[in-house]
Amino acid sequence: MSVPHLLAADALTLSSGRLGASVGAVLGLAGLVVAGLALARPGGRLGTGSGRLGAATALAAGLLGMALGAVVAATADGGVGTGNGLGGAYVALVVGLIAVLLGALGLARAGRRGEVNRERASRGR
Repeated sequence: MSVPHLLAADALTLSSGRLGASVGAVLGLAGLVVAGLALARPGGRLGTGSGRLGAATALAAGLLGMALGAVVAATADGGVGTGNGLGGAYVALVVGLIAVLLGALGLARAGRRGEVNRERASRGR
C-alpha cells in the first residue's frame, strides 16, 4: 500500500470535518437565499414592512457558515482531497462571505427605507 492511500479517506466516509464543512456550506447557502429574497422583496414575506428580518437572518446564517468553515479549515490535517473537509470549508467561507455581504446590503437598504418612511410620516404624507 502506498502512503497517500493510507492518508486519504474513503469517498463515502462522513468524517467530522466533512460534516462540519457541509453544515457550514448549507448555512451559508441558506443565508445567500434569504439575502436574495430580502433584497428582491424587501416588504414581502421575510420582513415586517422593511425587510430587516430577512437581512438580519441572512447575516447571521452567513456568519455561522463562515465560522464553521474557519474552524474546519483551521483544524484540518492535510490538504484538499484527503477527506478532512478542507474543500468544503473553503466553499463555506466563500458562500458565507457572500451571504454576509448581501445581508449587510439588505440591512443598509432597510435602514435607508426606514428613514425615508419616517420623514414622510413627519411631513404628514
